[in-house]
Amino acid sequence: MDSQERSSEEAEGAKERGLVYVWKAGSCSVTPERLLGLSGKTVLQASLGTNHGLLLTEGGEVYSFGKLPWRSGPEELCAKSPILEKALLGQHVITVAAGSFHNGAVTEGGVVYMWGNNSAGQCAVANQLYVPEPQPISISDSETSPLLSVRILQLACGEEHTLALSLSREIWAWGSGCQLGLITTTFPVTKPQKVEHLAGRVVLQIACGAYHSLALVQCLPVQEMKPIPERCNHCSQLLITMTDKEDHVIISDSHCCPLGVALADNQPENHVFCPSLETLEGKSVTSSQSEDCQKPLVEEHRLVALESDGASVLSSNDGQEDSGISSPGNTLFTDKKEGSNVNHIRLPSQEEQVSACIPGPPGASTSALNSLVASCASAVGVRVAATYEAGALSLKKVMNFYGTPSNDSGSQSGSGSPGPEALKDSREEQVRLESMQGKKSSSLVDIREEESEGGSRRLSLPGLLSQVSPRLLRKVGRAKMRTVALTPTYSGEADALLPSLRTEVWSWGKGKDGQLGHGDVLPRLQPLCVKSLDGKEVIHLSAGGHHSLALTAKSQVYSWGGNSSGQLGHLNSPTTVPRLAKVCGDGVWSTAAGPDYSLFLADEEDFQPGLYYSGQETTENNLSESNSTKSPVLLLSCSKIGYISNVIAGGDNCLILVDKNIMGYIASLHELASTERRFYFRLSEIKSQVLRPLLGLDNLGNANTIQLLQEMASRFSKLCYLIGQHGASLSSFLHGVKEARSLAILKHSSLFLDSYTEYCTSLTNFLVMGGFTLLAKPAIDFLSKNQELLQKLSEKNEENLQLVEVLNALFFMPFGRLHNYARTLLKLATCFEVASPEYQKLQDSSSCYESLAVLLSRKRKEAEYTLGFWKTFPGKMTDSLRKPDRRLICESSNRGLSLQHAGRFSVNWFILFNDALVHAQVSQHIPTSKTSLEEQFVLLSSTPQEKTKWLRAISQAVDQALRGTSDLFLYGAGGNVSRQEPPISRSAKYTFYKDSRFKDAVYDGRWLSGKPHGRGTLKWADGRMYSGTFRTGLEDGYGEYRVPNKALNKDDHYVGYWKEGKMCGHGVYSYATGEVYEGCFQDNMRHGHGLLRSGKLTSSSPSMFIGQWTMDKKSGYGVFDDITRGEKYMGMWQDDLCQGNGVVVTQFGLYYEGAFSTNKMMGTGILLSEDDTVYEGEFSDNWTLSGKGTLTLPNGDYIEGLFSGEWGSGIKITGTYFKPSLYESEKDKPKVLRKLGILAVPPDEKWKAVFEECWNQLGCESPGQGDRWKAWDNIAVALTTNRRQHKDSPELLSRSHTQTLESLEFIPQHIGAFTLEKYENIKKYLIKACDTPLHPLGKLVETLVAVYRMTYVGVGANRRLLQEAVREIKSYLKRIFQLVRFLFPDLPEEGSTIPFVATETKGRRSFCSGKSDSRSESPEPGYVVTSFGLLLPVLLPRLYPPLFMLYALDNEREEDIYWECVLRLNKQNDTALLSFLGVQVSSNTKDACFASAVECLQQISTTFTPADKLKVIQQTFEEISQNVLESLQEDFLWSMDDLFPVFLYVVLRARIRNLGSEVHLIEDLMDPYLQHGEQGIMFTTLKFGAEFSSL
Repeated sequence: MDSQERSSEEAEGAKERGLVYVWKAGSCSVTPERLLGLSGKTVLQASLGTNHGLLLTEGGEVYSFGKLPWRSGPEELCAKSPILEKALLGQHVITVAAGSFHNGAVTEGGVVYMWGNNSAGQCAVANQLYVPEPQPISISDSETSPLLSVRILQLACGEEHTLALSLSREIWAWGSGCQLGLITTTFPVTKPQKVEHLAGRVVLQIACGAYHSLALVQCLPVQEMKPIPERCNHCSQLLITMTDKEDHVIISDSHCCPLGVALADNQPENHVFCPSLETLEGKSVTSSQSEDCQKPLVEEHRLVALESDGASVLSSNDGQEDSGISSPGNTLFTDKKEGSNVNHIRLPSQEEQVSACIPGPPGASTSALNSLVASCASAVGVRVAATYEAGALSLKKVMNFYGTPSNDSGSQSGSGSPGPEALKDSREEQVRLESMQGKKSSSLVDIREEESEGGSRRLSLPGLLSQVSPRLLRKVGRAKMRTVALTPTYSGEADALLPSLRTEVWSWGKGKDGQLGHGDVLPRLQPLCVKSLDGKEVIHLSAGGHHSLALTAKSQVYSWGGNSSGQLGHLNSPTTVPRLAKVCGDGVWSTAAGPDYSLFLADEEDFQPGLYYSGQETTENNLSESNSTKSPVLLLSCSKIGYISNVIAGGDNCLILVDKNIMGYIASLHELASTERRFYFRLSEIKSQVLRPLLGLDNLGNANTIQLLQEMASRFSKLCYLIGQHGASLSSFLHGVKEARSLAILKHSSLFLDSYTEYCTSLTNFLVMGGFTLLAKPAIDFLSKNQELLQKLSEKNEENLQLVEVLNALFFMPFGRLHNYARTLLKLATCFEVASPEYQKLQDSSSCYESLAVLLSRKRKEAEYTLGFWKTFPGKMTDSLRKPDRRLICESSNRGLSLQHAGRFSVNWFILFNDALVHAQVSQHIPTSKTSLEEQFVLLSSTPQEKTKWLRAISQAVDQALRGTSDLFLYGAGGNVSRQEPPISRSAKYTFYKDSRFKDAVYDGRWLSGKPHGRGTLKWADGRMYSGTFRTGLEDGYGEYRVPNKALNKDDHYVGYWKEGKMCGHGVYSYATGEVYEGCFQDNMRHGHGLLRSGKLTSSSPSMFIGQWTMDKKSGYGVFDDITRGEKYMGMWQDDLCQGNGVVVTQFGLYYEGAFSTNKMMGTGILLSEDDTVYEGEFSDNWTLSGKGTLTLPNGDYIEGLFSGEWGSGIKITGTYFKPSLYESEKDKPKVLRKLGILAVPPDEKWKAVFEECWNQLGCESPGQGDRWKAWDNIAVALTTNRRQHKDSPELLSRSHTQTLESLEFIPQHIGAFTLEKYENIKKYLIKACDTPLHPLGKLVETLVAVYRMTYVGVGANRRLLQEAVREIKSYLKRIFQLVRFLFPDLPEEGSTIPFVATETKGRRSFCSGKSDSRSESPEPGYVVTSFGLLLPVLLPRLYPPLFMLYALDNEREEDIYWECVLRLNKQNDTALLSFLGVQVSSNTKDACFASAVECLQQISTTFTPADKLKVIQQTFEEISQNVLESLQEDFLWSMDDLFPVFLYVVLRARIRNLGSEVHLIEDLMDPYLQHGEQGIMFTTLKFGAEFSSL
């Protein structure tokens, strides 16, 4: 036994990281004791309950220690050594959480395990007091169908509740109490439910106190702001009221919803933690059972709160002590006049905002607020122009158009309200005073406030009443606006990779001690935003028994709630709003909250963390005596143990995780994290105390200077935000495994390198333009007053420093941090073996940061050198040559360079910049990125040394220009890159001045041998612009072209393909007149298939034409939709006129089919009206009858003779009237209707241009005539080209994934006999090809679908067009099948059979005969190849909606009769209906007969192709047979006499609304060879059943 203990101790001693130390809370001088028994395993995470704890090791194992009453074994009730939770072995746990008496763990797969005390349902197990072993719980989202299991990332446990954070960043809760955040009064909640109030928000962290909950939520983007409602969503009372006084207007939003607190339900105390509170006429009545839900009296009057830069007035400036609390009668910001006791409102500065916060649930209109503003304006007699957004009533915005300025600077403050009734104790008095500052929240909903800088925040709902006097309105109305606004710090890419600093704190649950932070002691049923923490950049939350802690990115801690033991670290009284804790050290980076104490882990001077304790303190001599710490106390004994990586509080115990500093690795990590956090604090100080005031100054210079300053400020702000994120990331990193390869500066180095480079670029640009010199003049007063601050921040202590130099040093200071990165990474690298990958990675990254630091230092010198040059350069030329990004390389002021053949007295001054060579005599700019195209000159040097100098300088400039930008930095590359000869292809910008076509045009792009070649942009002086690809000097390929139309003040816009300088291929041309053409071009003219949209629906003549074009004119088949007249023409065209056969349908149901000539109905035609009146004869004009014809009436009577006149306006008839008495058969009745389609355009003549375009893409001049291998090559080229072209179009590439496109580029090979497997492979290829428009076949199908819908949707949805639509689909199939057989010549012809292989056949029992049937769905000897079976599954689903609509219209009358009969018969029960249909019903027949067969038949409406619908019918018959076999318990052979009534019963019970249309669609489009097979018989049965049901 001794040997085992000795080996265990040796293993424990071998550990270097994750050492566990425990001590009793309150003992500030006791040395923590080591927790043994882990066998040398590294502990990554720990969590403490009241009397127990959990440990998570690096291998994903969980250990428990302490009192474990839920365990069955008596020896384990109090485990002094950690006990392995064997139930979790093999699950690889990633996080654990301990509540007061229960536990939770989350596995790598996102599954939650719970165990421990379950008296309140906190383990999500029903009717079980204890859960002895870890048990998985089910968390599923009921909003998804089917139910999906929710994966969990994080867990938090309280006294009687548990919260879980899902992978989708939503909160799930279970247990008991209002701290769940659920809309329920039934407890316990044993099934996890989603906290709907935060649904849709990104929750970053959750924390549980004893009876309250906290959540860290990412701020919403500005565009997601919601309007404000008029009334409360719960009690329907008005949220905003206005009282018009004589000299001022009172705006009130003091509505206090009584539903903001929990309602009593007479439930036991251990289940309901938020008893009732009734508010009647402004008085608070507290139930005797609700001691912890007391609510102070709601004040009826409030003063408007003034805020500075979005920060809370309740919290002090960063690093300063709170300023106390204002009395009820005074304003928050006051200025005292000498000799007077009157307090006046101090008007907000340029960054302060006067606002009245308006509560209410999101999603409703803002009419109440707008009407209130209008009334307010009329009351004060001024003009108010503003719109209120996001719940903030900003007086600045109300008055931004207010009257003329006035010298009146004072304003009256509103009178305060009388104080509430006497409160019971001093704690409630403190709460009342804090709530006077406008921080009380009393509603369940949240609103957002728009900051002065354009950001958005979620607010708590203050119950304010705002008194606004006209004098204050006038003063605010003329407040100066800031010249330059500091741009937002948000970086989307950084937020996706690093912790976000744009956060809000939300809280809910019990608030008796103010632990919710809303300025009151009310409980909250649902999450509510803690307004005073907005903009504080909170990164971590901790919840104690009755208090809360919030850690910010600036290493500050805000605390609130109960403070009976001094656990808040600042005051001796509780606070209901967050206040700064006073912790010594260089900044807190980790916190933990216990029942009545707090732990703070802070940086010390030697970078070793120091642990501070604040709370109940027990003396070492007498443990029964205790007192509270006045301020956080440093626990020196903890610092001596090692480097503390994490602190945990719970119950009466404290726990820390400690790392040993082996080889300096841990010390280097802490140094990196500590210095980064200090660096962020320093940058934040520069931003808030220097940069922000500078941006608020007036007269900052011209627009260019202001723009450069704003850009520099934006880059600085972005860099500052990134550093803050990195500091938070390092703090989190120290809590984890601490693997070097996971460091953000290694893993996401490009973020840091790019941010520093971008900031350097903007800063040096500002320096080159003399920005600091210009800035010093308007900022002289500010700089003089704050010179000590500037020197401190810039670390410049020299005397007699110029303010410009201090500013210069201050803003260049961040670049020194790059050297620190490099040095720290090098120190970390020395902790690894030289051959290890970690060493190499750290070494390379260190070189990168050091190289970048050197490069940015060189750029600073270049900028300073250029600035010095501009100070000496002649002033007239400076204005034209000086640019922010232009840097000086070399200049010839020493006369070392001259022009050949120059005049004797000429002066030649050559200046080489990084982007231009300037000849100062003529001020001519010659870009160095290319040679001069249209002229040349020769330069002479005075000495060989001068020649070498200039050649080297020019080579440097050319190389730099060819790399694209001077800021391009190859991370990890060496310092010297050997220069190569300039390539013949390069990028450059040039202005043509001789070329006739491009004269005065500016080209910027790629060149090849002196001609534009590749991507580029060409801009003409008259406004024309082309952007796209060039080839040998001409537009060729894909490009965008704009031509200004001065008459309409708009542009003609073309996007598409070009060839040899002309539009050629597919493109979209948007005309300035509003017309849009999308289709094919040739020689700058519309030629081929195309769609032309003319006008808009609001214009006089909107129309659409889709069809064939020839030399810019409509020619061939096309469809013209005249939206204004409600007519659609489908026929032939010639020279933009209707010429030939065609069909016209109107919105009134008229149908014409016949000949057209010069846009008129002229010749033989057929005219049908909606009531089936038919005219067949001669026409002379549109709708004008002229000549012989026959008029058939709906009842069958007809007139033959001569007709003249316009249809609908009176027709003159000379002829004979016939009235047949009897029809020989039904076929003779609709004589003319059977002739429809004869005079229409044949289906094979339609859309020829579409198919010709596809054949041309395959390289065939005519259908079927071409090289198949060349066609496959063209397909591969088209896929590759289109994929490159549309790489920035996610809507296309989402449907055409790279893997799919690559598989389509592969040519399918078929060797040997053609089998069914090869047939299926072809089918799969076609499905993929037709699913992407980048493939020629996919483009063809997409175009056919477009033309089909254009034809048969809208006015084209005419029942007369049904057969024409069916014939058109069959024509598509035939012509596409021809294309497929060209690509796959092994594919058999239409109607051929593919022989079965023995392995391909599967024995199946025939439904009708009962014999074994080895056939698939076709007669012997094999599978029949048809265009229907191959292509309908691809084509029909896309054409189904318009086609089925035509079927529904054509069968509308029959369908109505059928449906009426179905509804009538379905009123009978199953037994009665079966008996009615003649089916023998046994006594044991179930109530729901053939239910599975009914459900199966109902699926016929969810399928598209006839083959799929036939399979549904077949499955229905099989279900019927299965039901019968189950009831008879024996084989049964169906006869049609037995089958038909049962099947008819199923048809009736299925209640298929358009069954007749389904039958007709199957009949028209099913494979012919299936008509006489088994499925054909079944289909016939369905057809008869549908007809029989209509009788």
